[in-house]
Amino acid sequence: MTVFKLAFPRVNYSGVGAIEALTERLIESHGSEKGLLISDPALVSLGFAEKILNSGLNIDLFDDVRPNPDTNTVNQAYSKYVEVGAQFIIGFGGGSSIDTAKAVKILSANEGPIAAFNGIEKVKHAGAPLYAINSTAGTAAEVTSNAVITDTKTHVKHVIISDKIIPDISVNDPSIMLDIPSSVTAATGIDALTHAVESYVSVGAHALTDYVSLEAISAISQNLPLVVDNGKNIEAREKVALGQFIAGLSFNSAGLGMVHAMAHPAGAHKDLPHGVCNAILLPIVCEYNRSHRVEKFAKVAKALGVDTSDMSEEQASEAAISALHELNRRVGIPSGFGQLGVSEEDTLSWVPDALADPCAGGNPYPMPKEDIIDIYRQAL
Repeated sequence: MTVFKLAFPRVNYSGVGAIEALTERLIESHGSEKGLLISDPALVSLGFAEKILNSGLNIDLFDDVRPNPDTNTVNQAYSKYVEVGAQFIIGFGGGSSIDTAKAVKILSANEGPIAAFNGIEKVKHAGAPLYAINSTAGTAAEVTSNAVITDTKTHVKHVIISDKIIPDISVNDPSIMLDIPSSVTAATGIDALTHAVESYVSVGAHALTDYVSLEAISAISQNLPLVVDNGKNIEAREKVALGQFIAGLSFNSAGLGMVHAMAHPAGAHKDLPHGVCNAILLPIVCEYNRSHRVEKFAKVAKALGVDTSDMSEEQASEAAISALHELNRRVGIPSGFGQLGVSEEDTLSWVPDALADPCAGGNPYPMPKEDIIDIYRQAL
């Protein structure tokens, strides 16, 4: 058997009340030590940060995180960390807040700039303890070794991958997800589905990630339309949150592919939502990869809820692509980048970054420049 690695948080709390379980543990372990809560203005305005700020922890707040966090945001958050003399960090929100918290964790023990850590395992020292509370059920940032930070000077997304930035404790509490807008629910949910599908067909996939990926595909695809239709559906929210969590476990071990490699430049250059970029590209890239993973895409179809009993493997694999297109339509994903104001000239400028992205190496088949150009064209 090929050697494979699994890396994930030491502890995870999931379910309604998980935030309170975390704060109780942190009060016990950190006492009066100073912590820094890194979040975004929306969560603070909705009052969810109060669960942390009024918990009895000695906490200061940095809430200037923006979507697609950049190097300026990271530097400001780290300055706050130093200013208040923090000894531990809580990232509270979606991928933007948690990735910013991961970057501050890096800088707490390693000399910057943060761009120096772009790539795989370039972080030498683990830094301050990090606790991550997921609020979107999308990025799985609370469980993974990845952080994505946009460089404000070059407009390149630095993809930092290191076991040393995996949060010590992760939290998935669906009670804070009930008021997420349907468009955000859809985009983050398809982001999580992308993690599951890409890790399932990646070159790094193995027996354990195969099992987990299929379970995640099933949980997310069956329940995402329900929470898009009714954000207060706590049972479906919990199932989507679980699906995105285990999809994170899978891609943290097996890796991703060209969907993410091509989505990262779109977010960096046009400040587009990461989940939407992934969703637009997912069925198109999967069709490109399908002939190299026919058996696996046939199983993806079944996990997506397609009745494949009377289909050949080839037919079932084609049905998987159709089902991905249909799920995008069902939850309201834009049909292409053109709807978001992107031109073909824009996509041509993204190609070098897509080729250089660390996620590209996980794709089941190498994608040359000409094919990347063609896929971006199809995605318009």
